[in-house]
Amino acid sequence: MNETKLEQATLAGGCFWCTEAIFKRLKGLVSVTSGYAGGKMENPSYEDVTAGDTGHAEAIQIKFDPQVITYGKLLDIFWATHDPTSLNRQGSDVGTQYRSAIFYEGDEQKEVALASKEKAAREDLIGRNIVTEIAPLGKFYTAEDYHQDYYEQNKNSNPYCSLVIAPKIEKLLQKFNQEVKDEYR
Repeated sequence: MNETKLEQATLAGGCFWCTEAIFKRLKGLVSVTSGYAGGKMENPSYEDVTAGDTGHAEAIQIKFDPQVITYGKLLDIFWATHDPTSLNRQGSDVGTQYRSAIFYEGDEQKEVALASKEKAAREDLIGRNIVTEIAPLGKFYTAEDYHQDYYEQNKNSNPYCSLVIAPKIEKLLQKFNQEVKDEYR
């Protein structure tokens, strides 16, 4: 990466295994970390969050180079690779921990997120109500080690990876191939 100051984005689009697998493939990303955001419990565990009463969503935190990929482009990819019209659910994953959310840091990210949501509603999701939460980040808690880089480590052994995550990656490759790192094409 060049001398540009890195930026950070925190997104929740269902299972963090899915969102991590999608976003780690993009040019300009330095890191993608699975974790928990948007809740009230300090230092939650996966078991706490999946119980459904912490208020946290499974989320990813992305560190990226804005000279290679913009926050707005990350949000375009976010809208296209999950269902932002499904309340507290992505496919068979159900509960508030699987909600769609953009956790912004500062007024600039908030404005970009709100404009991006309006654009998605106009262009791609006409006739359906977007339920994505747009809220200040607060704290992000890193998930347990076994959740990090989950797809890459389990794609040949966990059916969830081939049935749920792989089709999302295919969608990314079809719609955003220019933004995908060469090694993932």
